[in-house]
Amino acid sequence: MLNVFTLANGRLIQQEIETPQALASLQPVWVDLENPTPDEKGWIRGRFGLEIPSDAVDDDLEESARFYEEDNGELHIRSDFLIDAEDSSKGPDAQPARNVRVAFILHRNVLFSIHAEDLPVFRLLRLRARRIPALIEDAKDVLLKLYDADAEYSADALEGIYDNLERVSAQVLKQDVDDRAAGQALTAIAREEDLNGRIRRNVMDTRRALSFMMRSRMLNAEQFEEARQILRDIDSLDSHTAFLFDKINFLMDATVGFVNINQNKIIKIFSVASVGLLPPTLIASIYGMNFKFLPELEWRWGYPFALALMLASVAAPFIYFRRKGWLR
Repeated sequence: MLNVFTLANGRLIQQEIETPQALASLQPVWVDLENPTPDEKGWIRGRFGLEIPSDAVDDDLEESARFYEEDNGELHIRSDFLIDAEDSSKGPDAQPARNVRVAFILHRNVLFSIHAEDLPVFRLLRLRARRIPALIEDAKDVLLKLYDADAEYSADALEGIYDNLERVSAQVLKQDVDDRAAGQALTAIAREEDLNGRIRRNVMDTRRALSFMMRSRMLNAEQFEEARQILRDIDSLDSHTAFLFDKINFLMDATVGFVNINQNKIIKIFSVASVGLLPPTLIASIYGMNFKFLPELEWRWGYPFALALMLASVAAPFIYFRRKGWLR
C-alpha cells in the first residue's frame, strides 16, 4: 500500500495512490509504503529517483547499518516500533506484543517510510496531523512527531502493565493460592515481562535514532529542542521499566513460593503417612517370620491380636501428628 501525505493549510492530507500518474502530480512531504509491491517501488524510483533497498526492514542490529548518510545526502534510519498485544478475548488468534522494524529514508526533503504492517503510532500521527493545524512543517517534523508518538505509545503500554500487575498482585497476594491460580498468575507475569522488555528495547532504539539525528545537525533549533524533550521523556520511561522489572521479579518469586508451599504440603503428608505406616510394617514383618517356636503361633487369638496391634500402631502416631499440627 502506498500512502502519500501533502501539506495543505498547515494540515497533513493523506492520499492513496493507485497509479504512477496520480503520484506525479503531487508534492508530498511524507510517503508511507506499507508492504510495498515491486510496482510501487518502481513508481517511487521513477518519480523521486530513489531506490528502495530490498533489505530495508531486515533485523540488522549494527548501528552502522541502521543509521547512516549516503554521499548524495540521503539519510537512512532503521527503527523499531512497538505494537501492543491484542485483547486475549479474541481467542488463540490474538497477536502478541511485538516490535516492528521501520526503515526511514530522508530524500530531497521527503520522508519515505517502509514497513511490513500498519502501526498504531502511524495511525496516531495521521489522526493528529489532520486535526491539529501547523503540527508539521517539513519531513523532519514528521519523523520527530513519529518518535514523540512512539514514546507516548510506550508510556500508555507501561500504564497497561501497571494495571495488569495490580490485578495479578490481588490474585497472588492472598491467603490461599492453589496451583491453578498460581499457573495463571505465572502466565500473566511472563506476558507482562515480555512486553516490558519490548518497551525497554523500543525506547532504547528511539533514543539511538534521536541521538543520531541530533549529531547529524539536520535539525533546526526548534526541532533540536523537541528532540531533547523526547529524550527526557524516554529517560523517565527507563526508570519506570526498571521499577516494573523489580515488581515482576517480586511477583514471580512470590508465586513460585506459593507453588513450593503447596508442593511441600503434599510432600509433608506423604512423609507423615510413610512414618505412620512403619510400625505396622514392623509388626507384620515380625509375625511373618517362619520360626518354629514363635510364641503366638499356636495362640488362638494371635491373628486378631496382631491386627489390633497394627491398628494401634497406626493410630498412635497419627493422633500424635494431629496434635502437633503436622497434618494441616
